[in-house]
Amino acid sequence: MLRKLKSLLKKNKTIVTIWSCLHRYYYKYFFSDEEVIRKQFKKRLGREVNLENPVKFNDKLQWLKLNWKDPLAVKCADKYSVREFVNDKIGEEYLNELYAVYNSVDEIDLGELPEQFVLKGTHGSGFNIVCKDKNKMNWKKEKKKMKKWLKKNYHWNTREWVYKDIKPRIVSERYLNESNRNNSLTDYKIYCFNGEPLYCQYITRGKSNYTVDFFDKDWNHMPFTGLRIPPSPQYNKNIKKPDKYSQMLKLAAELSKGFPFVRVDFYFVDNKIYFGELTFFPLSGYGKFKPDEWNYKIGNLLKLSDI
Repeated sequence: MLRKLKSLLKKNKTIVTIWSCLHRYYYKYFFSDEEVIRKQFKKRLGREVNLENPVKFNDKLQWLKLNWKDPLAVKCADKYSVREFVNDKIGEEYLNELYAVYNSVDEIDLGELPEQFVLKGTHGSGFNIVCKDKNKMNWKKEKKKMKKWLKKNYHWNTREWVYKDIKPRIVSERYLNESNRNNSLTDYKIYCFNGEPLYCQYITRGKSNYTVDFFDKDWNHMPFTGLRIPPSPQYNKNIKKPDKYSQMLKLAAELSKGFPFVRVDFYFVDNKIYFGELTFFPLSGYGKFKPDEWNYKIGNLLKLSDI
């Protein structure tokens, strides 16, 4: 009977859409933030979350979702509004070129954009379209995708409160790539605790490689991976420190002041540092550290007693 029902659901898109809407509505209005977090945590990590006396980094991020509320974090989570924050803190020279900001998909004029650019939703995570050749893109499909973005309140997915009141918009920015790395782009994601940058997560993506690694603030390779696991975890101890790594750390320290924890992301292209984003709940706190002992060690750096 159950198999027949699943088969029926797969065949009937209307039923699937209705079921999906009812499921989201049910979660939104009938479960508290804590109930949703507890359910998601158990499903994704296979254990109960400890909200009463959190020790691990995963658990502490869930605690922050429920107990830490800073209006400035809302501004910093907004992919457009954060530009003003960055400009005030470290200067506009670290901001990627902005082409336009749109309140609706219909405002996007492709004729005014260059051949390569990036479109981002301002109000969530994963709302990105990387355009390397606008004449080869299926814009009917992409515009349909963006319209779905604008109707979505990302907060209800994982109860990350920073996204709840962000105005849904789309920004277009300059396409960045590293010509010396086969047109790939490397992320330097710096983990900051109470304004102190301590670890850098290195992620590079390309046609033939995908590397995820962790280094400490002195660029010593760390014996763990976490939150975002590569398809085939393989440490590369020969990854070179970027020329302006020490400057990245200083900038991260300035941008993270006043926050118990925030990840500050940068790109380094043509010997120039570009700000990426500020993330308060990496992978919504559901990523896995390997080995697990580092979940405790990283967790110890996040002090909740002062909040």
